Amino acid sequence: MIGKKQKEIYNFIVSYAKKYGYAPSLEEIAKNFSSFLAYPSSAYYHVKKLQDEGYIERESNIPRSISIYTDKVVKTPFLKKIGLDSIRIPILGAVNAGPATIFAEENIEGYLKISRNDLDIKNGVFALRVEGDSMNKAKIDKKNIEQGDFVLIDSQYRNPKNGDFVLSVIDGCANIKKFERDNKNGDIKLVSESTNSIHKPIYVSSEDDFMVNGKIIGVVKK
Repeated sequence: MIGKKQKEIYNFIVSYAKKYGYAPSLEEIAKNFSSFLAYPSSAYYHVKKLQDEGYIERESNIPRSISIYTDKVVKTPFLKKIGLDSIRIPILGAVNAGPATIFAEENIEGYLKISRNDLDIKNGVFALRVEGDSMNKAKIDKKNIEQGDFVLIDSQYRNPKNGDFVLSVIDGCANIKKFERDNKNGDIKLVSESTNSIHKPIYVSSEDDFMVNGKIIGVVKK
């Protein structure tokens, strides 16, 4: 049996899912109920109670993985019922939003649940966790790319245009930057968009082992 606070949190999760098409994070739950939830860990206690009582399901260590049920006896998926069913996008590790210093390893760390309404394609899409602040002024669908966020990568997009935000690999190290090619001489420059002036453009030379591994098509906030 759930208490008054759990009921309020459940109603908030339902309302949030209707509005955005995906579940709120523990941080967002704690922020909404700051009067009695001081930390995300406090939100976890109440979310775990809802899970134990059969009102929701949640996958451990996966952001926004709450699934909601309107009837805890027959467990009808709420998100599916209103047409906001989600798909699972693999998280393949971290990517540097600074110098190209994080080695690109394709080891699945977990999955993100993304509403089908927010993602037109599925095949070839994966997620990477952002490390660094060199792209915190860049926006994808009005969302900044900040430390700890996840970026969604369309790995089938390999022919970038000027102004595209891309995932590239330089000498085995992955980074995300704005792609710019000089139309006259073909030189490639990878540009940061940051509030931190320390980040300088990366100039790609013919001696670099360089390739574009996809285009950033979305941001999932941490």
